[in-house]
Amino acid sequence: MKNQTAKHTVLSGIRATGRLHLGNYLGAVKGMLELQDQPEYRTLYMVADLHTLTTPYQVAELRQNRREVLIDYLAAGLDPEKSILFLQADVNEHAELAYYFSSVTTVAKMQHLPTFKDKVKQYPEHVTMALLNYPVLMAADILIYKADSVPVGVDQEPHIEVAREIARRMNQDYGTAFPEPQRFVTPGGYVPSLTGEGKMSKSVEGSYIRLTDTLDEIRKKVRAVPTATTAGGAMPAGVEALFTFLELLAPEQVAAFKTAFDDGSLRFSELKDAVAEAIFAEVEPIQRRRAELEANPDYVNQVIANGAEQARAIAQATIREVREKMGF
Repeated sequence: MKNQTAKHTVLSGIRATGRLHLGNYLGAVKGMLELQDQPEYRTLYMVADLHTLTTPYQVAELRQNRREVLIDYLAAGLDPEKSILFLQADVNEHAELAYYFSSVTTVAKMQHLPTFKDKVKQYPEHVTMALLNYPVLMAADILIYKADSVPVGVDQEPHIEVAREIARRMNQDYGTAFPEPQRFVTPGGYVPSLTGEGKMSKSVEGSYIRLTDTLDEIRKKVRAVPTATTAGGAMPAGVEALFTFLELLAPEQVAAFKTAFDDGSLRFSELKDAVAEAIFAEVEPIQRRRAELEANPDYVNQVIANGAEQARAIAQATIREVREKMGF
């Protein structure tokens, strides 16, 4: 395990709604990988399975997906010798701290968050207290480990601000010593959808590429990205998305394709195939490692058990402090 005298503590996680896609990898996991190799950071990466309950789900799928995401973490290169990897629901203290935090958080504040409004539109028949409390639980996830850096996408910034506000209020009212966490900006902080609208998301069919997709599957999906009849002029959203992927995965190719676009000579089929090949070059090693992990379930079980034990030890210390400060 990495030296625990690190100057900064990092916490991040991905919901257990299915195997990871390219947006998860570029937008979150690559940032996680960068941080775990820097000695000044103590890194904790969870599978956010409790957060999965905020939208409709199937029990059997959740049971499987929480493990699949952990395997994806390992396949992508997250190392249990360098980072604490764990399942959120294995550490009960997250939910307990979220309840304490809910006592210093108003309903009005939660209702005005843009992410809450978006989910209400998406799931009008599933507006639950779990959905409303999502940012409070996220604040508990972060602050229970005294994390000061959170590598998440720009769309999560309102939630990080909630965590900062809760930290300030707890410190002011009860004399706790929570840090005010900041979003750690990564190059893939926003990964566009293949549709050219919004970000890549598992909840939008046709918008994402799975880390397990074959080269042929990737080519088919990338070739479906909407572009234009001819190159040149204003760049359509789909073309911008293709260039974003190229900048993230094969930056050395960007200049030539950009010049071809500007002078009108670009063949979009060539750009799309270059993007598809760059994506597959990135995910193919992950797929090989994943196959090895799937063949070794005992190792995965041990990683899950060890991660829970390490995370729980830190979380329990924070809970003892908060309970004492709040009068329990």
